Amino acid sequence: MNRLPVTVLSGFLGAGKSTLLNHVLRNRENLRVAVIVNDMSEINIDGSEVQRDVSLNRAEEKLVEMSNGCICCTLREDLLEEVSRLANDGRFDYLLIESTGISEPLPVAETFTFRDESGQSLADIARLDAMVTVVDGLNFLQDYQAAESLESRGETLGEEDERSITDLLIEQVEFADVILISKVDLISSSERLELMAILKRLNSQAEILPMVMGAVPLGKILDTGRFDFERAAQAPGWLKELRGEHVPETEEYGIASTAYRARRPFHPQRFFDFINQPWTNGKLLRSKGFFWLASKHQDAGSWSQAGGLMRHGFAGRWWRFVPKAQWPQDEESTQVIMRSWLAQTGDCRQELVFIGQNIDFARLTADLDGCLLTDEEMAIGVEGWKQMSDPFGDWYGEVA
Repeated sequence: MNRLPVTVLSGFLGAGKSTLLNHVLRNRENLRVAVIVNDMSEINIDGSEVQRDVSLNRAEEKLVEMSNGCICCTLREDLLEEVSRLANDGRFDYLLIESTGISEPLPVAETFTFRDESGQSLADIARLDAMVTVVDGLNFLQDYQAAESLESRGETLGEEDERSITDLLIEQVEFADVILISKVDLISSSERLELMAILKRLNSQAEILPMVMGAVPLGKILDTGRFDFERAAQAPGWLKELRGEHVPETEEYGIASTAYRARRPFHPQRFFDFINQPWTNGKLLRSKGFFWLASKHQDAGSWSQAGGLMRHGFAGRWWRFVPKAQWPQDEESTQVIMRSWLAQTGDCRQELVFIGQNIDFARLTADLDGCLLTDEEMAIGVEGWKQMSDPFGDWYGEVA
């Protein structure tokens, strides 16, 4: 009951996290607040802004600056130590964590569930209350569609960080309890409503609120009781569609979703040609799932697209081709496998979810059906399938 409540602020560079943080601290209604500000630069610019704009009562409140790393990875141990210290201090009503603009919220949340070798966990002394993502109302859709790398903006976690801006934005939006749209005074009313509708489709569980200069009611982001790790991890709109929990269409903006399922393999060349041609069927916002290629009939392909970025590759072996002795031994996992099982094809299947604006789903279904093997191609069997032209290349080599 006395665990320290924590709100984590996420959002891409320039979205307005620091402005929001300063607004909260200026209007904190006598709450004793501790703040952790994470910035990638050696000089913690965001921390300096908070100190300049807000006078913290040093006897009761504390600002902790964490630099030269991101709390979702390189500074996770430091975050564990800092939150533990602040929680054990017992003199704070609330903790606000502003993560760096290139931080993903999921690993930050996982830090609260981690138990060390002695069995200690932050969850014993601190309560993750809300994951709040600030979305730049002026630039979000442009950044989302651009498929540029973080490196192109001069912001990475190091040489091996190959993430795109789109990757980051979708992670921040999908794993949020509350989404705040900043700079709404700089866009039209229709643009704001359309952006809110798109965000609602990407994350139907989150509360979405517009704001100007960080002004938002404190009760919407502090002590909300909204965070639930299991629910948050299952929240994305594409996953709800895949589970059959269809989200109603937002007809005014043409936003809708569908799940494509089939029990025949794709012809590798036809499917490759389909995904590499220019997209002319409305605006595809998000798609994700698994696919089955005839030329790699034992392997599941993974598919993930957000905005202008699309990835595909090896996901693993279909359970149909895994010896039963190597299957999970617990009943729950076995039931999950068998829910997708058919006598003829086992768990091999096409299962793709598409979310977009003004998409003709009948046309999309027909296009995908055209990629499936014909009756004649099915008849030639596995050995014939292996001889088909396969531009997808060596999945194993790419993974290695």
